[in-house]
Amino acid sequence: MKNLPLDSQLFVKNRARFVAKMQPQSIAIINSNDELPTNGDALYKFKQNSDLYWMTGIDQEETMLVLFPDNPDPKYREVLVLVRPNELKEKWDGHRLRKDEAFAISGITTVVWLDSLDAMLQQWINDASNIYLNSNENNRKSNLVPVKDYRYAQEMKLRYPLHNYLRAAVIFKELRAVKTAEEVKVIQQAVDITEKAFRRLLKFIKPGVWEHEIHAEILHEFLRNRSAGEAYGSIIASGDRARTLHYISNNEECKDGELILMDFGAEYGGYNADLTRTIPVNGKFTDRQRQVYNACLHLHNYAKGILRPGITIAKYHEIVGEEAGKEFVKLGLLTEADIKNQDPESPAYRKYLYHGISHHLGVDVHDLGPSFHKPIPEGAVMTVEPGIYIEEEKMGVRIENNVWLTAGGNVDLFKNIPITAEEIEALMK
Repeated sequence: MKNLPLDSQLFVKNRARFVAKMQPQSIAIINSNDELPTNGDALYKFKQNSDLYWMTGIDQEETMLVLFPDNPDPKYREVLVLVRPNELKEKWDGHRLRKDEAFAISGITTVVWLDSLDAMLQQWINDASNIYLNSNENNRKSNLVPVKDYRYAQEMKLRYPLHNYLRAAVIFKELRAVKTAEEVKVIQQAVDITEKAFRRLLKFIKPGVWEHEIHAEILHEFLRNRSAGEAYGSIIASGDRARTLHYISNNEECKDGELILMDFGAEYGGYNADLTRTIPVNGKFTDRQRQVYNACLHLHNYAKGILRPGITIAKYHEIVGEEAGKEFVKLGLLTEADIKNQDPESPAYRKYLYHGISHHLGVDVHDLGPSFHKPIPEGAVMTVEPGIYIEEEKMGVRIENNVWLTAGGNVDLFKNIPITAEEIEALMK
């Protein structure tokens, strides 16, 4: 990773939180992700398993974490497993972690090599009654590829069929939704890098620039500030392309009189930022653009005002949706009759706002959290991102910040990033 070293206590604390949720006489085994082939002899850029990273900070392939709090030998109650460094492989692919380096990152004292694990693991499992294994239980998951977690689970059940198997994902979903102060500090660094990129764009954008040129400015600012790169594929959508929620072609010219919607965020230290701003290409909102923008900003601030620990995402969306309907009447997009006669299962506002308002954010951009009908916990980091998309006017506006939900109120991590139409126009002059 390109970031400066993180405090290993971040990962020490996360492991302690996980262990506190484990049943007695249990062992947990968490695997790294696969290295995946593209074509020929090439591989996709390695992306670590988010749960393993959350507990160790280790961003290296062929890594494992074994937690056995009731191990009779205290030395092996917490074990990090690494691939043994190979001189020839390092000549081609670069340095692999040594034990002391892994300890500095993770805070784990006992580090063993992968090729020596099997004999030790068999003894530990024989001393345990339960085995926690991991799987991807993100509610948005759609990929059916048999990844390492699932292959490993099958292998373990064949080797140890009489043990009781438990789902580590249940614990991760609960714990990762609640960010510690140490985690928020790293997210704030990703946010601050994202702010630098946005301020740079306000000076760069003008009629005639191309979306890919804007994208290049973002990448340059990210990398020069030690970001690992984009948290997700940046959306640089000028004009009517802003109505395509996941537009990533970024290959068209930005024209005078258009708005440009930019949804991007930096990754830093394994944690992510997620910003959206919509600005005028020529630096000046038209009267109608300002009217729509201010309506979206009103919804943004309204949503931030009701997003609190204890509310469910389902109820939150319902309340914000009602307010959106009122704003769309003011904009002339809907009538009072449209609202009165709407289908409760498909509210009228959905014609112009057809996505959710918030999602959890952290090690994953769409981070783990409780289901839509369970209360949002104190400590969650959430996006707030209402949008207004008007096909008839070939216009799309979205405004997004990231907030940390605390007992004392929301902490807007993007509070220093320009957001009002007036601020944006002043900085684009």
